[in-house]
Amino acid sequence: MEFSKVIRERYACKKFDGRPVPPEQLEAILEAGRLAPTAKNLQEQRIYVMQSAGGLAKVDEITPCRYGAVTVLVVAFDKSSVFTYPGGKYDSGVEDAAIVATHMMLAARDAGVESCWLNRFDPDEAAKILALPENEQVLMLLDLGFPAEGAGPLPNHSSRKPLSETVTYM
Repeated sequence: MEFSKVIRERYACKKFDGRPVPPEQLEAILEAGRLAPTAKNLQEQRIYVMQSAGGLAKVDEITPCRYGAVTVLVVAFDKSSVFTYPGGKYDSGVEDAAIVATHMMLAARDAGVESCWLNRFDPDEAAKILALPENEQVLMLLDLGFPAEGAGPLPNHSSRKPLSETVTYM
């Protein structure tokens, strides 16, 4: 699909039909995340594919927002392997994981799979429930699947501020 079409047609799907994402499509989505840029190419992302009944039950403990998806990607990062900005105050962990997640979200749409970026959960509780190593921090969850009948963008999906309100030329 043409990239501009991918970004225009992508929406947060909140009603999935329960069909599994075929392995080839899931692989393409995961590969897009693998190819995403990270600071200093540290590749500190950690992706957990939740598809088993037990894994999805854990997702349901973490958030009420699975919306019937039978594949959920947990996007985390290794806090001990991040780039620290000059000044020592900030690091690249969250931004790198967000870039990886965004690549996968757009690749999903390109592969004909819908998604929903989830952040309605406690990251510390999620790491505990998923028994992640202490050095890993969960950034977000990405529901993946095929839309159920009647699913579609929310009414305000296309409402965007004009560039003049969000961009400043200096």
